[in-house]
Amino acid sequence: MTANNGIHHLAIATKDIKAQIEFFNDVLGCELVALYWMHGVEGAWHGFLKLNDACYIAFVETPDIAEIDRTIGVTHAGSAGTPCAGGAMQHVAFNVDSLDALLAMRDRIRSRGVTVIGPLDHGMCHSIYFAGPEDMSLEVATSAAPIDGRAWIDPEVVELAGISADELDRFRNPVVFEAVDGPVPQPEFDPDKPWPRANPVERYKQTIAIPDDVFTERFSENIPPVAVDD
Repeated sequence: MTANNGIHHLAIATKDIKAQIEFFNDVLGCELVALYWMHGVEGAWHGFLKLNDACYIAFVETPDIAEIDRTIGVTHAGSAGTPCAGGAMQHVAFNVDSLDALLAMRDRIRSRGVTVIGPLDHGMCHSIYFAGPEDMSLEVATSAAPIDGRAWIDPEVVELAGISADELDRFRNPVVFEAVDGPVPQPEFDPDKPWPRANPVERYKQTIAIPDDVFTERFSENIPPVAVDD
């Protein structure tokens, strides 16, 4: 069976990667594990702070980010309950393992001079809310048990979202994809399907025409910037 099993990293644009590292290290207790020239992006720095051994919060700094305005309600929500443009990060919630750990995190955040509200009991989880540098909307949450879809999928919202009974059944029971012999060929480019629109369309078409093994060989950069003796 092929399925995702977690978030490896969430990458956030920043005009000041040092300030973000300082906040996530001091306020949230995250260990810096990578800081290097971003692969394939001229002039960009990439930093990773560890949430656990398989999950990271990452930052990307490029010289032109400082020239891009942040606008609450457009580029950023400004809180966990207000709107922003579709596709933008509305808020991100980090996980802790217990309510006691959540309260300890609340105390840690406050001890660094950062205001935080909560916890709120949402039934499926308890959450605290606060802001990060550059108007990020942040949350820390904990669930005592996995979320039970029988209790937390509201029929009224399902109907308002235009989700049919058959669609809901499919959403709750994703189609299993079993790997086949050999890679699935790249589909024909369809501009109505999602694609990275920061790329010029003709250049992107040329990129997706490159065979997978050639792409891996040509563009991979797997040597760390510092040699480590085990």
